[in-house]
Amino acid sequence: MSAELTGPHGPKPASPFTFGNIFVYGTITILAIYYLAPLYVMVVTSLKGMPEIRLGNVFALPSEVTFEPWIKAWVSACTGLNCNGLAPGFWNSVKITVPSVVISIAVASVNGYALANWPYRGANVFFTILIFGAFIPYQLMLYPIVILLRELGVFGDLAGLVIVHSIFGMPILTLLFRNYFSSLPGELFKAARIDGAGFWGIFFRVMLPMSIPILVVAVILQVTGIWNDFLFGIVYTRPDSYPMTVQLNNIVNSTYGEKEYNVNMAATILTGLVPLTIYFVSGKLFVRGIAAGAVKG
Repeated sequence: MSAELTGPHGPKPASPFTFGNIFVYGTITILAIYYLAPLYVMVVTSLKGMPEIRLGNVFALPSEVTFEPWIKAWVSACTGLNCNGLAPGFWNSVKITVPSVVISIAVASVNGYALANWPYRGANVFFTILIFGAFIPYQLMLYPIVILLRELGVFGDLAGLVIVHSIFGMPILTLLFRNYFSSLPGELFKAARIDGAGFWGIFFRVMLPMSIPILVVAVILQVTGIWNDFLFGIVYTRPDSYPMTVQLNNIVNSTYGEKEYNVNMAATILTGLVPLTIYFVSGKLFVRGIAAGAVKG
């Protein structure tokens, strides 16, 4: 009975206020503030009217919240000769991004699966050439691709831009899928072969259901890269089919009339909402997929 009244036993809990913890969390806090400050300024500026913005205090909260800049950025901001806002560019970006992501991931996943599980004569040479293409600067390929798309009859159309994004996304995606499929237990592949499954049967019934993490990584990488692309969008499309980023550039860099910073900030946030939403929704799977598919070679 007396032993029970002597109090708890064991080592004293370590204090959370150690030098290491203070340094780590302090550094994280400073970096978070550094990266979130521009976003905060963009949001509060987009909710202010121009008279309040002219006062110059960019960090102050809006005294009167207004969503007029957001409405104008979406439906009536001038993106060149047309004043239809970002809405047409948004739908152009959707028409470009969705098929480009689907085509590039579909082809790259099959390539990675074949290279990892069905080696053939010359596979390593093919893989080396494919990966080498990922490191060629895009600027060197601009004019040859213009000629190629012109000969195919799709230069200036959304279909031409879909082809470009699909091809340029395949090298790095093939590498990711190859490494991921190589990291899966080989016994699964052998067991499926013994059961009589062929190339496509193993791919759809065994490999693909286990590839959710790397598929999420591929989707995030492709959506982010394609949606945020400006160079290909302005080179390979016409004004009526410009993606959202090109129209954002036309709004922000317009030299006609008053510089409406609130509209510019609202337009910038609207343009970045899609990749940000996808990343935050699937962030955990993104980290898992990167760890599984980008480390083991």
